Amino acid sequence: MTAEPETRPAPAVPDTVPVVFEAIVKQQAIAAMYNRGSVTLAPHILYTKHGEIYLDALTLERDGQPPKEPKIGAFKLAGLTSLRITPRRFKPSELFVPDDARYEGVTLLSVEI
Repeated sequence: MTAEPETRPAPAVPDTVPVVFEAIVKQQAIAAMYNRGSVTLAPHILYTKHGEIYLDALTLERDGQPPKEPKIGAFKLAGLTSLRITPRRFKPSELFVPDDARYEGVTLLSVEI
């Protein structure tokens, strides 16, 4: 009996991926629910990690309030619900490092800098 080589399944593509792609390309913020709170995010990069799709984004608002300090956070795409594009435009943050090793070979789409 020979063992089958272990292969990881491709990440499931949530129906939110096209919305996030559009927001990244047009540099428009997205609004969503995340961990039972509302967030407005400036999406910078969509990538895979451990068979899941993640979004790194600058948080613009959390529950209607701006963050205390700007930061790029990682959001599991499956955890973002009620996701929609807003009319709010953004410019790529200086905090975003597209050459970061964690994005190498797993990037689906990223903002143009």
